Amino acid sequence: MREVCIVTGLSGAGKSTALRVFEDLRCFTVDGLPASLAADMAAMMARPSMQHFTGMALGLDMRQEDFMREIQAALAQLEAQGHRTVVLFLESSPQILTRRYAATRRPHPLEREGISLEAAIQEEMTRLAPLRERADLVLDTSNFSIHDLRRAIQRRWHARRKERLRNIRVNIVSFGFKYGIPRDADMVFDLRFLPNPYFVDALRPMSGKDRAVADYVFAEDFARQYRQKVLELLLFTLPLMEAEGRFRVTIGVGCTGGRHRSVAMAEDIYRKLKQADFPVAIEHRHWELG
Repeated sequence: MREVCIVTGLSGAGKSTALRVFEDLRCFTVDGLPASLAADMAAMMARPSMQHFTGMALGLDMRQEDFMREIQAALAQLEAQGHRTVVLFLESSPQILTRRYAATRRPHPLEREGISLEAAIQEEMTRLAPLRERADLVLDTSNFSIHDLRRAIQRRWHARRKERLRNIRVNIVSFGFKYGIPRDADMVFDLRFLPNPYFVDALRPMSGKDRAVADYVFAEDFARQYRQKVLELLLFTLPLMEAEGRFRVTIGVGCTGGRHRSVAMAEDIYRKLKQADFPVAIEHRHWELG
């Protein structure tokens, strides 16, 4: 059984944002689910089509009738079925919640009972107090930005898990400068100073995927040193980006035509990052044009 995280708490404290973070952590997420359906939803994780998800995060809140009774029953049912459950409770100060509702101009779920916003916030805090006491994690988002909330969830979520799953996704793009730098590149490495197989008749029809081309590109000591320093830079930088809350980075690797040097380097970077357990994809954008 994989872990089921129940994301709940005060309305306006950041539940929807938290669920997007869990989605980026490769969890299956559902928002606004009736608590009575939580166990049925968790049972879906046994299906073969769900095996690629690392867990499940369910957003439950006060919008349904008799919420407290149903969520307590749902938690008991999940545990009886053998699911590992974690309750994440999000809260903020009444002043901050009032400000957020004023900015969004959305009604509080309890305002339908004919009370003011301030009274609705206080009433919800009272009703949810037992659930807050039951929670495994309580996060006060009063002073959080979206990025602060992302980092807090990532840090606490990983602290609970035995295995370390990378959050940041790395896209490696080889390209030719004569066709233009990829607009989506966050980092760009220029390889046009390396030996060019284009000027070797036997190598020109090949690409950087061919061993003979890669051996030619990195035959010189300075070329191998540069490759090693690029790899060291990425292995140093990417975990820092990940810790900051980044979940996607695109690395551009370019040479003149995008067929030989850039492809060879991109393939090396791809293999090294894959060995370091980064979720990584590779695209050779211009190799058939160069």
